[in-house]
Amino acid sequence: MNDAPDVEVVTFGCRLNAVESEAIRRAARAAGHRDLVVFNTCAVTQEAVRQARQAIRRARRERPDARIIITGCAAQIDPQSFAGISDAVIGNADKAKPDIWASLAVTPMTTVNDIMALPVTAHHFLAGAVDAIEGQTRAFVEIQNGCDHRCTFCIIPYGRGPSRSAPAGEIVDQIARLTANGYREAVLTGVDLTSWGQDLPGTPKLGRLVKQILKHAPQLERLRLSSIDCIEADAELFDAIASEPRLMPHLHLSLQAGDDMILKRMKRRHSRAEAIAFCGEVRRLRPDMVFGADIIAGFPTETEAMFAMSLDLVEACGLTHLHVFPFSPRPGTPAARMPQVPREIARHRAERLRQAGAARLAAHLDAQRGKTLRVLTERGGNGRAEDFTLVRTGARAAGEITTLSIAGHDGTALVPESFQQGPIDSSTTSL
Repeated sequence: MNDAPDVEVVTFGCRLNAVESEAIRRAARAAGHRDLVVFNTCAVTQEAVRQARQAIRRARRERPDARIIITGCAAQIDPQSFAGISDAVIGNADKAKPDIWASLAVTPMTTVNDIMALPVTAHHFLAGAVDAIEGQTRAFVEIQNGCDHRCTFCIIPYGRGPSRSAPAGEIVDQIARLTANGYREAVLTGVDLTSWGQDLPGTPKLGRLVKQILKHAPQLERLRLSSIDCIEADAELFDAIASEPRLMPHLHLSLQAGDDMILKRMKRRHSRAEAIAFCGEVRRLRPDMVFGADIIAGFPTETEAMFAMSLDLVEACGLTHLHVFPFSPRPGTPAARMPQVPREIARHRAERLRQAGAARLAAHLDAQRGKTLRVLTERGGNGRAEDFTLVRTGARAAGEITTLSIAGHDGTALVPESFQQGPIDSSTTSL
């Protein structure tokens, strides 16, 4: 009997990586691997790459007999830098393919292909075969991969390749399998979610997909979108927001900045006024809608006055859940060659944004006191309300939708009446 540890997959970065990590884990186990550690890396910031390298070196010290495999965006973009600290490097295009893992069980290899050469008509999503994700009570469904846009700060298109969409029928079938396995909520994920369908026959839009899912998967209780680009929202998506109660009232927006000149230098496709108008229209259609957003502090050439426009955007758009990033120059991107804001100033501005976000969150939590909310319980003593607000659920079983009366909050999450403290796991705090 082989008592070696099973396949371990260490995931960095986005929820798309989390879905793909499950496909990797299953493919590696099916190929018979044992005592294998796979690092599915992220390249969105230099800090993400640094953390991955640190974890890889630690694993090499602590598990000297294990085989170390590195994949993900950082490995795709710079494979040679990982070759010396691993047994194999696998590119994003191949990382979930069962035949790659079967071959790797026999002969170590490094396979990183030109991801930009992937055909845009390639609709084969191996992660779509996943019908469960270890440790997750929400189901994450990969509907799209890659990006055709070239924001000046972003390296991810070079890690993910061109935009490719999964066909609607395959998505609906996967959601049916997930709900049959007990999942109550599905989260649609992708690199550029609102570009879904542009490479499919008839170029359908995201709003149509949402309606098809809700129509053909009546057993699904909650459908949620991950990060979207407000400028790409289509008429059917607005209609779904207004008319579909199973579409959850929470949108995370890729805003990045609140100043028009900075947005132009980022090569974003929306203006400040368009972002504010979008939030206003969505809130008119769905008054209980809650917004999150990504914002970068200290982008090259950002003055204090320009930063003030981003700070003001928190109030102007009514943002509740902020993901704030001090600008991190990525080699090979245009923004890395622009005049840089001193790092300490960028960090200070990021902290001011986080403080503004914390104030908005506190106001939102205050407003929930006395309300009765339907909450999906998750592992670690937490759960999520329909608007994605974190709720302390205590010792309840994960994966249930329960109705809770809210007594107050602890500054971060809502606390229901008759709350009994259980173990708290902060890993349930993001999409």
